[in-house]
Amino acid sequence: MKSNLSRNFIKYTTSNMLAMLGVSFYVVADTFFIAKVLGPVGLTALNFAIVIFFLIHGIGLMLGTGGAIDFSVRVSRKDGSGDDSFMSAMTLAALFSLGFILVGAIFSKDISLFLGADDTTFASTQIYVKTLLYFAPFFIANNIMLAFVRNDHNPTLSMNAMLISSMANIALDYIFMFPLGMGMFGAVLATSLSPVISLMILMLHFRGGKSRFKFHLKKPNFPHLKRIMKLGTPALITELAAAITMFTFNLVIMGLAGNIGVAAYGVIANVAVFATALYGGLGQGVQPLASRYFALGDEKSLKHTLKYGVITVFLIAFLLVGTVFLFSEQIVAIFNEENNRELANIANHGIRIYFMGFFFGGLNILSISYLSAVLKTRGAVAVSVLRSSIVLIPMVLLLSQIWGLTGIWFSFIVTEFIVFLLTLAGIRHSKNKVKLV
Repeated sequence: MKSNLSRNFIKYTTSNMLAMLGVSFYVVADTFFIAKVLGPVGLTALNFAIVIFFLIHGIGLMLGTGGAIDFSVRVSRKDGSGDDSFMSAMTLAALFSLGFILVGAIFSKDISLFLGADDTTFASTQIYVKTLLYFAPFFIANNIMLAFVRNDHNPTLSMNAMLISSMANIALDYIFMFPLGMGMFGAVLATSLSPVISLMILMLHFRGGKSRFKFHLKKPNFPHLKRIMKLGTPALITELAAAITMFTFNLVIMGLAGNIGVAAYGVIANVAVFATALYGGLGQGVQPLASRYFALGDEKSLKHTLKYGVITVFLIAFLLVGTVFLFSEQIVAIFNEENNRELANIANHGIRIYFMGFFFGGLNILSISYLSAVLKTRGAVAVSVLRSSIVLIPMVLLLSQIWGLTGIWFSFIVTEFIVFLLTLAGIRHSKNKVKLV
């Protein structure tokens, strides 16, 4: 039994981590090509606009994760049809997509200014923001399909869809920005076409009629829609944590070091995408297993799944921190095409401090996925809110006043450590009152 569990853990987590790494490669490829073509100004604009990407991605993850958890529990307990979960998630996707398109058409200028764009970076920021909002339906639908296909015993197809679409995005980045000279619009168009390609691949899941969910028209069930959003809220807040972190850091760094400081943080944040991708993939791999064992009442397998997850968190953290400490100068140089010395100094110093936070950050991300999977939604939301705003924002403001830019980098470590201690205390308190699962 234990060997089967470990094989399933490796199968699900490895495929999802590889898939998320593929996604991270195209985000980093965007950064690389933009840095090469547009320099620090392009990097700064991207850092402002990428907040919108996190928001759209977060909505997609909320609907995909919430719908998939509902689907997995229903199917495991033979309690209703998987179609209901899928179509409810797609109904919500249509509503959110319409909202994003309208916002893009009417408010893209105001959003760009709110995110921090100035006269130098405004045009590039607005192009990126508006295009992302127009393509929101594809990003959201892709996240839903990925989650459902993964939970329908087909993690390999999900992985392939993400990897192939990511590689296509990198190729399109090069074509649009170099031979065609499309600048920032070329970068965002390549990114926006990626989920379209992924969706085309995911449709192969319906071949052979073995899928446990399918498209069909149904009247919306509002309590069910609410349940899916509730189950997926921790995933949304986890993604919003990245958006809020970036937005807060951008504003504070802008006041301390201007556009060059924001560009340097953009380098750190985009390298950190690899870390969040690995931990996000780990959490997505744990979720289907934990949801299944929870639905079946298999507490022993749940504990083993969590144990394997914790071990994997530390293995990833040691790998990441070791790589950054050994090769920080070479990593930063990849995104510093103009060899700006100020940018290099800020990024080299900051990246080594910032990445230490992933020891605790990885544990917090795993906790959110696990608690969501076993329907401990309030606990998952609490962890997400603590690390995205309640602890983070005061730490950034306080430590930046004391130590300047160094304090900003340390605020990430301190935040994740405090949230980890609070999460641990909350789980122990929960166990004293009722069983965790």
